Amino acid sequence: MQVKESNVDPFSLLHKKIRERLREFGLVEATEPQRKTIPHILNGKNVLLISPTGSGKTEAALLPVFSLYLNEKEKKAVKPISILYITPLRALNRDIFRRVINLAESLGIRVEIRHGDTTPSVRRRQSLHPPDMLITTPETLQAILPGARLREWLKNVRWVIVDEIHELVTEKRGVQLAIALERLKELTKRELQRIGLSATIGSPEVVGRFLVGNGRHVEIVRVPIVKEFELKVLCPSPQAEDVKISKKIFSTPETAARIRVLVELLKMSQSVLTFVNTREIAEILASRLHLYDPSLSVDVHHGSLGRDIRIEVERLFKDGKLKCIICTSSMELGIDIGTVDLVVQYMSPRQVTRLVQRVGRSGHRVGRVSRGVIIALDDMDDILESAVIAFKTVREELEPIIIHEKAFDVLCHQIAGIILDKGI
Repeated sequence: MQVKESNVDPFSLLHKKIRERLREFGLVEATEPQRKTIPHILNGKNVLLISPTGSGKTEAALLPVFSLYLNEKEKKAVKPISILYITPLRALNRDIFRRVINLAESLGIRVEIRHGDTTPSVRRRQSLHPPDMLITTPETLQAILPGARLREWLKNVRWVIVDEIHELVTEKRGVQLAIALERLKELTKRELQRIGLSATIGSPEVVGRFLVGNGRHVEIVRVPIVKEFELKVLCPSPQAEDVKISKKIFSTPETAARIRVLVELLKMSQSVLTFVNTREIAEILASRLHLYDPSLSVDVHHGSLGRDIRIEVERLFKDGKLKCIICTSSMELGIDIGTVDLVVQYMSPRQVTRLVQRVGRSGHRVGRVSRGVIIALDDMDDILESAVIAFKTVREELEPIIIHEKAFDVLCHQIAGIILDKGI
């Protein structure tokens, strides 16, 4: 049955069980990405959904896929691992799992996670009793494709959802995933329905082709940055008090001025994410903040920290016990940390796309204003670059996406994988 995109409530097009659960969960009105995307997916089309953070992208993909799955299940036409959900970071798996598990289980759809940290006992259980939907990473998909038992279950995949696809297309991991999806398609002996979810990007057509491969059509659903951005660029000049502060934090008056302004911003807000460009700066900035005011509830979050430490920082922030996280790109993605009042970018973010994703973490709800402040260095290059990036952000002038090419090491890995696939 073909459904048309119209003013009809897209939730009304979904399977009866899903409509009932949505009412129970209090979800009665679809967001714009959901309204535009659900009919296309129900029609079996490949879809790339490009939408701002906090607009309901995950549900826009999962609800119609669950609906299609339930329809086929009633015909006894589906088998284990019919749905594959691929995310670029294992950290995302926790949040996706928490968000969808209640809905999935209430519908009789079993969901499990598989990645590098999955224990041997869980791996064995998944091989013997696979779930209906598997959440995994590009690297783990590469690893399980040649597996004797899981390979048999992967033959059943019909729907593939790639989350945060913009994180993959410019890297070797994206090349790896693109080839892995073609190997999966060959394994299933059918065309897979592919759904990509992306934050706002500058080259939708390029990412769409990356998602589906050559010779296939993709519907690109692009929801503009309709939410308001309130951006400021500050470049604090040293005051008399900053000389004293500089001695206290063992730095220069110029740095002390930036620290002072940052603390003022923290005190005016309930919850703040402060983004920096490197892990080293994150540690140094947090240290200086603690020297400036030991009572500040500030902690650090970046990829070099252990998983348990990152989870604890996220939990404390979400529970309101931590006012500020000093973070790198580890916090750009959709990790569930609750409400963020303000995003501070310490020094130029270097890219418009990066600032959009980072500032989009504040006001992370439909209809709310995203507030951001860039604290620029006192040299002219950083000030001008920050100002231009802020200007381009509000005008949605994003950098083009450049696909990574000629990843010969990935090619070698894939050839080895294909040899294992064929049993040569």
